[in-house]
Amino acid sequence: MCGITGMINWQNDVRAEKATLRKMADTLTSRGPDDSQVWLSQHAAFGHKRLAVVDPDGGKQPMSKEHNNVTYTLVYNGELYNTQELRQELKSKGHQFTTSSDTEVLLTAYIEWKEACVRYLNGIYAFGVWDSAEQQLFMARDRLGVKPLFFLESQGRFLFGSELKAILAHDNVHAEVDYTGLAEIFGLGPSRTPAHGIFKGIKELRPSHALTFSKAGLNIWRYWNVESHEHTDTADETAENIRRLFVDAVERQLVADVPVSAFLSGGLDSSAITAIAANDFKANESGPLTTFSVDYEGNNRYFKASSFQPSTDQDWIDKVADHFQTDQHHETITGFELVDLLKESVELRDQPGMADIDSSLLWFCRRIKEHTTVSLSGECADEIFGGYPWFHDISSQTRETFPWMTSLDAQNDLLLPEWQHKLNLKSYVMDRYKETMRETPRLAGESKEDTRRRELFHLNMQWFMAQLLDR
Repeated sequence: MCGITGMINWQNDVRAEKATLRKMADTLTSRGPDDSQVWLSQHAAFGHKRLAVVDPDGGKQPMSKEHNNVTYTLVYNGELYNTQELRQELKSKGHQFTTSSDTEVLLTAYIEWKEACVRYLNGIYAFGVWDSAEQQLFMARDRLGVKPLFFLESQGRFLFGSELKAILAHDNVHAEVDYTGLAEIFGLGPSRTPAHGIFKGIKELRPSHALTFSKAGLNIWRYWNVESHEHTDTADETAENIRRLFVDAVERQLVADVPVSAFLSGGLDSSAITAIAANDFKANESGPLTTFSVDYEGNNRYFKASSFQPSTDQDWIDKVADHFQTDQHHETITGFELVDLLKESVELRDQPGMADIDSSLLWFCRRIKEHTTVSLSGECADEIFGGYPWFHDISSQTRETFPWMTSLDAQNDLLLPEWQHKLNLKSYVMDRYKETMRETPRLAGESKEDTRRRELFHLNMQWFMAQLLDR
C-alpha cells in the first residue's frame, strides 16, 4: 500500500507550491512509511509515500522515463500481478528496463499503449501519468476499486489523492459537508455512493474508470464492466474454474521482496487462502507460512452460539494451522484497546466507518506489521461468494432497497426533526438504490428470482468497493 497525491494547475506555476505538495503527501505517511518523494514541473506536480514490497531501490517514485524525446512521469499505488508477462511483451516491442519493479512496467505500458494500457493490467491500482508532450494527465483505477482515488476539479485546477485528507491539506480547499454529504453519512453509512467524496466538491474516480485532464478540460470514461452471460457449465466445471482462478489469484499475490503472511479467521475464505499460500511456500522451500488470528478478550467465556455464528472460530483456526504447519500467531484485543482506537480509525478513513470493526482491524494490522510487511486476507469474500445472511433471506430478495439496510428508521431517529425533514434519508436512500439498479447488468429472459439474485450480487459488489477505501 502506498499513497499518491498531486496537482495540475494551468493558471499558476506549481513549482512554487512544493511546500504544499509535501504537506499533502505527509498526510499519507501511514500508507507509505518507507520513502517520500515529490516531483514538480511547471503545471504538474506529484507526491508519493511508499511501502516498499518489490525492488525497494529500483521502484522509487515518482518515476520518469523518456521515449522518443518525450518524458513521461508516473505516480502509482498498487501492484500488478502480471508484471513478468507484461515485461516480456514490452521487451518484444523494443522497450528496455533498468529495474525489476512493476512501477517501471506500468509506466512503460502507458508509453506503449497510452490510455489503452488498462486493458492489459491484472492487478490493483490507482495511478497517474503526466505526458510532457501532450501536457496531459491520465489517471485510472482498478476494475473493482481496491485502491482508492479522490479528486477535486475547479477552474483549471485538479487535485488528487489516495485519501480525502491529502486534498483537504491544500491551503485553498475547505472541509465542507453539504446536505448530500450528510445524507451519505447518516443514510448510507458505513457504505456510500460510488464516486461520492462526502466533502463538497470532492469526488471519487469510480472503479473501472479512467480520466484525462488537459487544458481542454476533464474527461472521464468507463474502460471495463461486468458482463452477464448464461451459465452453461456443470457444477464440476464451475468448481474447477473457481479453483483455478482462486489459486492463480493467491499465488500471484505472493510475489514480494519482503515477508508475506496471511490472515486466518477460521472461515472458508481465509482458510482457503492459507492452504494455497502454505502449499506454495512449501513447494518453493520458503519455510512455513506465518498466519495471524484475532479475538476479543473474554470471548471464550461469553460467546453464545447463533444461527449466524454457530461456533467460535478457534477450533477451525487450530485445525487449519495444524494441518498446514503454519507459524500461527493468535492475538487478543482488550475492550480498552478497541475503544482507544475508535477515533483514530475514523480519522484514517476520513469519515465514519464500521466503528469497532475498523478499530479492531487497525489494531490487528499493527500487530501483523511487527512481523511481516504484506498479509493476504479473506476480507470481502462474502460479497462475492454469497456469505452474508441476506443472500439466503427471502425478505431480502423481495424488499426494494439495499438488502443490508435494516436500521434506516433508527438512523433517521438520530436526527432532530428539523434535520429529518432537511435530509429526507428515506427518499435519498431510495434514489441511490434506483440509480444502482439502473447499472445492474441484465440477461434477457431470466426469471424474476434470478434477476433479484443478480441485483443482490451487484449491490454487494458496491458494498465491497466501499469497504476497501482504507486499503
